Amino acid sequence: MNTLLELKSVNYAYDHKIVLRDVNLKIRENDFLGIIGPNGGGKTTLLKIVVGLLKPMSGEIIARDGDNSRIGYLPQINQIDKKFPISVLDVVLSGLMSHKKLFGRYTLQNREKAEALMSRIGIEHLKNKNIGELSGGQLQRVFLCRAIVTDPHLLILDEPDTYVDQNFEGELYEILDQLNKQMAIIIVSHDVGTIFSHVKTIACVNKTLCYHDSNIISSEQLKAYNCPIDLITHGEVPHRVLKHHH
Repeated sequence: MNTLLELKSVNYAYDHKIVLRDVNLKIRENDFLGIIGPNGGGKTTLLKIVVGLLKPMSGEIIARDGDNSRIGYLPQINQIDKKFPISVLDVVLSGLMSHKKLFGRYTLQNREKAEALMSRIGIEHLKNKNIGELSGGQLQRVFLCRAIVTDPHLLILDEPDTYVDQNFEGELYEILDQLNKQMAIIIVSHDVGTIFSHVKTIACVNKTLCYHDSNIISSEQLKAYNCPIDLITHGEVPHRVLKHHH
């Protein structure tokens, strides 16, 4: 498989405190990478570096054809200002902002594409609502549409199953399984049991990154990766217990 994006010896620190150390990672076409690890281990920082929101202190980020602009990003829902007066349709259209002139209007084709995508994700009936009126699951659908409206090569999701109901969580992974036929996906989640049944590869992030080229991983391997997560499996339904960690 061709490599879309590669991180080489990437380091990052906040206020001289090391958050990521010597991170190496290759993202390939149609990969579905699940990122796990403890709180404060650097998962969100890693995603922001991949997206380009943060610049590493050292190391390289190499994008295929030198272009990392075709990345869709769904941040944590608690980072979204629900008080901002903007409609659902305008949020989705804002994903196409780089495709229009600075002071130009969205084209009819832009609007048709956004509405077709909203219909596919099941939120077309919400298009004129203000985002402050939406539930957690509805809000996640809106920002998922915004992330994929440009048909990205890579979709990145930071804990998309947080603050949503179980019905939407099931629908979300069905949507992601379909999207993975068209694009690579990186997802951060604490719901280890769920993502292990969908992802193809796993990265354990706890300041350093340990890559596992499979979605089958044992408790012993997690300990070896310095990833403080213990797995207990009953039949085909995985469960997890998070150990104490600093």
